[in-house]
Amino acid sequence: MKIVGVCACTVGIAHTYIAQEKLENAAKKAGHEIHVETQGTIGIENALTEEQIKNADIVILAVDVKISGRERFEGKRVIQVPTQVAVKSPTKLIEKAEEVVA
Repeated sequence: MKIVGVCACTVGIAHTYIAQEKLENAAKKAGHEIHVETQGTIGIENALTEEQIKNADIVILAVDVKISGRERFEGKRVIQVPTQVAVKSPTKLIEKAEEVVA
């Protein structure tokens, strides 16, 4: 499965990057390809390409704030959760994505 995601917390520092790392590790452990963009205090990092979004089976938004470029995901299957879910239960979140895509 190909996954793209965006992580963004209210402060834009710690939880944004912790959520990114946890999601990437859980997805890779499950054998999936994942690309995660972060939107934090220093702006957008690891920006998703049009190609990555087009080829994605699902979009995971682990966000606590409004994100830039949400319209890029129109027509895609999207799971949106608070960053805390990605931090505390990344494996369950990946399993939920697998169920949605199946």
